[in-house]
Amino acid sequence: MKKQMAATYGVIGLGRFGTALAMTLAKAGKEVIVIDKIESKVREMRQYTDYAFIVDELTESALRETGIQNCDVVIVCIGEKVDVSILTTMSILGMGVPRVISKAISQEQGAVLRRLGAEVVYPEQDMALRLGKQLISGNFLDYISLDNSVEIRQIQVPDSFAGHSVEEMKLRPKFGLNIIALKSDHETTIEVSPSYRFKRDDVITVIGKIDNIDKFEKEL
Repeated sequence: MKKQMAATYGVIGLGRFGTALAMTLAKAGKEVIVIDKIESKVREMRQYTDYAFIVDELTESALRETGIQNCDVVIVCIGEKVDVSILTTMSILGMGVPRVISKAISQEQGAVLRRLGAEVVYPEQDMALRLGKQLISGNFLDYISLDNSVEIRQIQVPDSFAGHSVEEMKLRPKFGLNIIALKSDHETTIEVSPSYRFKRDDVITVIGKIDNIDKFEKEL
């Protein structure tokens, strides 16, 4: 496969995570190479991409035959088999792929993959954290973790906010939080005036330290 100006992607491993990722990329019009050893999974993906390959052994030579070394980003989605995950990640990095992302199921596995030079994702852990936050806070909607201490979090404001202005609620001086977006009446704005008065069912997106956001949510 010839490299195009648009980014090209490789997905190795068609479990639930890999399949969902590959389908999302392909449906968005991205050029995707997918690899798995199970024929039925590969055959299913051929309705989304012309570059779906059955590879029994993930050796470097077998991977090169698929053209995956030409991708801009390769995601290794075989976290359950730790040895295969690590060796495949090493092979892809050795091919000079600019960005390699590997799925991990434990912190120890992630530490090894990170030392090799890959970015690491923890799908199960992330889903558990998201569910936990939803259960703990009735106002929590979604979040993005920027590092271990800072998050962007989407929160539905309580009815008690209705009629009060952004300035009156003192999110910045009291909690150290900044509102970076506001959704009201199905419209989203990133220019939120201090004089804006909240309405019922408004949704705010805030950025700040995790402890401060948690403290704010407890007081809602």
